[in-house]
Amino acid sequence: MTTTTPVKRSGLRDFYEDPAVPVASGTPRSLRQARMLAAALGPDTGTTRTILDIGCGDGSAAATAAPLLPGHRLVGVDWSLDALRRARTRVPYAVRGELADGALPFRSACADAVLFSEVIEHLVDPDAALDEIRRVLRPGGHLMLSTPNLAAWYNRALLLAGVQPVFSEVSLRAIHGRPGREVVGHLRLYTARALREFVAAAGFEVVRLEGAPFHGVPRPLRVLDRLACARPPLASILLLHARKT
Repeated sequence: MTTTTPVKRSGLRDFYEDPAVPVASGTPRSLRQARMLAAALGPDTGTTRTILDIGCGDGSAAATAAPLLPGHRLVGVDWSLDALRRARTRVPYAVRGELADGALPFRSACADAVLFSEVIEHLVDPDAALDEIRRVLRPGGHLMLSTPNLAAWYNRALLLAGVQPVFSEVSLRAIHGRPGREVVGHLRLYTARALREFVAAAGFEVVRLEGAPFHGVPRPLRVLDRLACARPPLASILLLHARKT
């Protein structure tokens, strides 16, 4: 299947500034991640903690998480001006920042937790991104990362059939060789094992890995997709909780 898009883009920055490119990961996924973070932070002790939503997109994930994290300060961060314009309608604080070396506009060890939802698969240099996240986290601070699973149950079958896996993209202009129509700019994909090893190598202790369903799975297969969440290596989406060591 080949689908073309009418929008001409000269590079990644132009791609992500295009309002037509999706910048939200979905409410059910955001709720799962927020519940994991709320459990990690523990009972409310009256202390206000700082939570950075890095790559906040339109702010919908932070807005979904906010009711589960009462009394804490949620700050959205993105480098897309269009995304920030939308995020500021949903979250009290949204600032521009990049995940290059020292480029986040925060001092070292200032954050108690980082939400990193559906971002790492879009990055040219994910190593530098985790280094920068580690810099802004306090010792013992929490990283809540989510990303599509290259080895999702249906991708294993698609590869056996010689079909490009779902979530993978070979072009910023069109979808080639796999089901789907939407180009979202995925550059890197992880299996559960690769994600664990990658995050651990960046100086984090992996605490927990869960699975989440994908809203793009055809309706007749959604029951199977939910069942696959019980085994994260087969799930559509990987939700990882790690701590800064």
